[in-house]
Amino acid sequence: MWPIPATPGKWPQEEAANGEEVVIMHLVLKDEKYTFTVTKAAEPRTEYGSGQQKMNRASKLPEWVVEVLAMDSERGEVIRVTVTGDQPKVSQGQQVRFEELEAIPWANNGRNGVAYRAAAIHPAAQARAA
Repeated sequence: MWPIPATPGKWPQEEAANGEEVVIMHLVLKDEKYTFTVTKAAEPRTEYGSGQQKMNRASKLPEWVVEVLAMDSERGEVIRVTVTGDQPKVSQGQQVRFEELEAIPWANNGRNGVAYRAAAIHPAAQARAA
């Protein structure tokens, strides 16, 4: 995994399937030194098994996944970033930027990884809000 400097984010309490509370760590990423290029346009994030599009539990809005190549000055890695709301209007090869990009480490049944989520995705050419 390539290192992006992070700052601690939210520490929400969630309920596991067995009813136990689980603390999930969210790391808000400082991504100013990285470029993000879309490798696969937005597609619906789907429920495992049913194929139904996932809806955000809090907002009840649809979730989308955008695959991007995240690059720094030395290397790159393809990551999948989930965004909620209207379908992102981005296309393959387009450089983009994220609002509130966060990494969420996970572990389940002996498997583990990092999920990425962002509040929004925009073309890189748009100026950042002040």
